Amino acid sequence: MFRIGFGYDAHRLVKGRALVIGGVQIPYELGLEGHSDADVLIHSLMDAILGALGKGDIGMHFPDTDPAYKGIDSTLLLKRVMEMADREGYAINNADNTIVAQRPKLSPYMQDMKNRLSRALGVPADRINIKATTTEGMGFCGRDEGIAAYSVVSLASIHK
Repeated sequence: MFRIGFGYDAHRLVKGRALVIGGVQIPYELGLEGHSDADVLIHSLMDAILGALGKGDIGMHFPDTDPAYKGIDSTLLLKRVMEMADREGYAINNADNTIVAQRPKLSPYMQDMKNRLSRALGVPADRINIKATTTEGMGFCGRDEGIAAYSVVSLASIHK
């Protein structure tokens, strides 16, 4: 049995924060604002997995009103979401992700992101795809006001 999930996340770019995408800290003068580390890629991916499981969204499971999640590494939250999937009898078949950012250039960090996600999801890296695109200056991403990410995940049932 397969399940499909879709996720989306966006965060505002601000001064005084680290830029973390896909579990990788990227040198840049701005970072993403949020209660946790504001990792848009991992947040989008978690929402896609939760959607495929029919388990709501990350705000339901990890609310920004809970001080326990203040500044937390989103990779840890992704592992918790994968524990939920495992309990339900599902594993990642594949994940396709798109990051929308005018700047910085993300291609030098893509393989590291893929490797980190592979470890957190417990699947081979060839089941994860990460792309980046700009909006040619249009919208909040194009004006360097924020970064967004989209994720589509297929889960396959695992027999225990």
